[in-house]
Amino acid sequence: MRTFTQKMQGLVLTLTLLVSLGLGGAFAQSSSISGTVIDADTKETLVGVNIIVKGRVIGTITDLDGNFSLNVNQAPPFTLVFSMVGFAAIEVEITNANTSNLKVELAEQTMLGQEVVISASRVEENILQSPVSIEKMDILAIRDTPSDTYYKAIGNLKGVDVTSSSINFQIINARGFNSTGNTRFVQLTDGMDTQAPALNFPIGNLNGPSELDVESVEFIPGAASALYGPNAFNGILLVNSKSPFEYQGLSAFYKQGVNHFAGRPGEPTNPQPMYEGSIRYAKAFNNKFAFKINASYMEALDWHGTDQTDLGGLNQGDLSFNPGSNRVHVFGDEVSNNIGLLRNVAGIQQIFGAGANSLPDQIVSRTGYDERFLVDYNAKNLKLNGALHYRINDRSELSYTMNYGSGTSVYTGAQRYSLANFSIIQHKLELKGANYFLRAYTTIENSGDSYIADLTGVAINDRWKSNTDWFGQYAGAYLQNLFGQGVTPGQLGSPAQQALAHQFARGAADQGRLIPGTPEFEAAKSAVRGEVIPNGSLFNDQSRMNMVEGQYNFSDEIDFMDLQVGGSYRVYDLRSNGTIFADVEGNDITIQEVGAFAQASKKVIQDKLKLTGSLRYDKNENFQGQFSPRLSGVFTQGNNNIRLSYQTGFRNPTTQGQHIDLNVVSARLIGGLPFYREKYDIYENAYTLSSVNRYVAAVGSGLSPVDPRATGLLERATPDLIPELRPERVQSVEIGYKSLLSNNKLLVDFAYYYNIYNDFISQTAVRKAPGPVFPGAMPNTDEGAITAINAPTLLTPITTPGQENTFQTYTNIVGQEVRAHGAALGLTYNLPKNFTLGGNYNFNRLISDISEDFLNDFNTPEHKTNITFGNRKLTDKIGFGITYRYQSGFRWESTFAQGDVPEIHTFDGQISYKMKELKSIIKIGGSNLFNNRYFQNFGGPTIGAIYYVSITFDELLN
Repeated sequence: MRTFTQKMQGLVLTLTLLVSLGLGGAFAQSSSISGTVIDADTKETLVGVNIIVKGRVIGTITDLDGNFSLNVNQAPPFTLVFSMVGFAAIEVEITNANTSNLKVELAEQTMLGQEVVISASRVEENILQSPVSIEKMDILAIRDTPSDTYYKAIGNLKGVDVTSSSINFQIINARGFNSTGNTRFVQLTDGMDTQAPALNFPIGNLNGPSELDVESVEFIPGAASALYGPNAFNGILLVNSKSPFEYQGLSAFYKQGVNHFAGRPGEPTNPQPMYEGSIRYAKAFNNKFAFKINASYMEALDWHGTDQTDLGGLNQGDLSFNPGSNRVHVFGDEVSNNIGLLRNVAGIQQIFGAGANSLPDQIVSRTGYDERFLVDYNAKNLKLNGALHYRINDRSELSYTMNYGSGTSVYTGAQRYSLANFSIIQHKLELKGANYFLRAYTTIENSGDSYIADLTGVAINDRWKSNTDWFGQYAGAYLQNLFGQGVTPGQLGSPAQQALAHQFARGAADQGRLIPGTPEFEAAKSAVRGEVIPNGSLFNDQSRMNMVEGQYNFSDEIDFMDLQVGGSYRVYDLRSNGTIFADVEGNDITIQEVGAFAQASKKVIQDKLKLTGSLRYDKNENFQGQFSPRLSGVFTQGNNNIRLSYQTGFRNPTTQGQHIDLNVVSARLIGGLPFYREKYDIYENAYTLSSVNRYVAAVGSGLSPVDPRATGLLERATPDLIPELRPERVQSVEIGYKSLLSNNKLLVDFAYYYNIYNDFISQTAVRKAPGPVFPGAMPNTDEGAITAINAPTLLTPITTPGQENTFQTYTNIVGQEVRAHGAALGLTYNLPKNFTLGGNYNFNRLISDISEDFLNDFNTPEHKTNITFGNRKLTDKIGFGITYRYQSGFRWESTFAQGDVPEIHTFDGQISYKMKELKSIIKIGGSNLFNNRYFQNFGGPTIGAIYYVSITFDELLN
């Protein structure tokens, strides 16, 4: 059987041979073409017009005077393509080898639906004839967005969901099962997967190109594994940067913003400044060599997490409050104990004797610290980018690209993580032509000073006073106060007496507690953040991912149909040094994946019907191989395009889903591979956490911990209920219609999808009871596990590393198909005098009910609407844009928190002023203009208004 290395070598060799077909040498005759490009309306020369030889990589741009000159190693006839954003592209056939003073006029493009996209089929095609739903933002849409960043403006596209963990950290999703770390979605920047290797999800735009360097954004909702492999499950986003050959010169951008207006409790009371600036320079030499450099930096005070909702959600017994509260944005209170378990502690027995029986079976948590005292809210992001391009000949171009991003942000995962001074860098080497590419790249992350905020609060409490001492003092003070109120020892007292005793006990146990802002607290916090997990809360991760992939289009070799083939090889190298994974010294963890695909398409019925079929095979070393087919048909009649597709997708369990081994206070997260289940023996005397929660509620309501009415609620955890982890699969049927109506002024785009998920990956938790205590009792039986001695221990999560009793693991929902469906409708209308009105409506619904033993993390609003109105050219100098966004309320479930997200209404707006003489544009605008406070995920920060003014200079601005 061939090894992964042998498969990789065969793949690379095959792709190299295919690419060699596309490499051509110098031609016998050369041609020289020169001329000028002007605006067909104003007759002014156009700067920066892109001119390429059709079917080649050779090309140039017009200079500051609108002139161009191009040498082509090819004898006529051949075709030049002249294109520029905002203008209709034209093709000019060259028949004379020495053509000079060529006059070309470009007309402003007002017709909709003329965009060319690549991502839908991995070949160029008109967006109207795409076989699947696709959205695109071009340079003008990016420049004119009213959102405070172009990346947030992606949320205005049809079918997109955006979730914010931080002011500079947004996650894109589509068609349900959203999360703050979306492992079901792939984001590519210039072909490079932008996922962080240890997280397996894109990190937003933290290492992506700045606004100055983005040429276009393409978004495909839905399954795309047939072309893009693992994890292209809910959709794919392609961010394409500007080529230094096609976009030359100097450009710069600066934005001054303000946020935190009308601060709520726990937030800044005064508005806070925001800054962002970037610069880009690109230059080409003789159309053979080109380079570009980019630098970008932003800084802001982040949105705060201030939610005081009690995740425990129960007032125990008849108490008017919950002494075991675990609030969303309070950390340290995750540590809790059933004080009834302290009745038999020697110290309590010695002092109170039989009076110890007055301790109730109630959960008490330690006093936590608000998030604002533990998280670094000084958000910042530095991005550096450089690229070198060399045209080997007219058919091939070699390039090297480096993308670097670093900064500070906040991420909501299983806990709240402060990503302090992290960095991620990518290096790419690529050879490409008009019909092929071969690229290799690496992604290296460094966690820097990143740490777990929850664990920081827990550790500060523990360093000040151990849990044993704190709960012991609490219990003693509780009994002391209870008896002082006249309660007979051994009796529980009334709810009012218990409430007073709890309040007194907390005050006594917290006496001398470290107070935020004091030198003692800050010293303890620094000490905890300075030590790696498990001694402190600091990550120590330098994981990386290496990737080789290629594609060849047989368009020059085959005439009767279009055929593309490609493949990839990927290696994850996990290097968390034991702070995320079990990769302690001497235990290196790598994961290898290999994949290949083929796609064929052909037009029939007088070229009105385009049929396309794709098939991909992928193999991860830990799981069985996966086939991903896609079939589609697009029927075109005039401007009407009807499409029908059957798509499949799959996602391998993430690196964390396979190998995580991390104590997150509320539980120990463990990978779903057999090794980890055997290591922690999670099936022995274990019960599902959902059933344990029902048991805890019953005890909290007053039942004895060994009352059969309580213990009967427990459900044993078994391998059948928590099966071995495997890849998740989706089948999707989509029907769509896209057309230009009303004399090409109205663009209509409709899509409906129906998804069927199998082996749905979720997480579930179990809690273990101690082993049998009765002589002869058998393990893994109710009579052996539930006894008067050990049943109460199920009430309390034990969090001490090495002694944990609660484990959360990745698994699949077996024996159940999970179904969802939805629709999207987009309308764009070109009104007279350059006004544009557009809008979209999005519907998503989960049809299936998911067992309460698993997270129901559909996490998507059922209804969502975006409405835009604007005019890029109200006058020669003034433009404006307004966006209204609405989404309905929905239920959010994650490993961090579960709760309701209320409906959202926001307005964004901007006015721009063009200063042609300075080649600059000034823009004044705001996101969430009316400061309607909202959050996009339960457990995330509360987001308010941002007002800004920006200026953009572009040497090639027309």
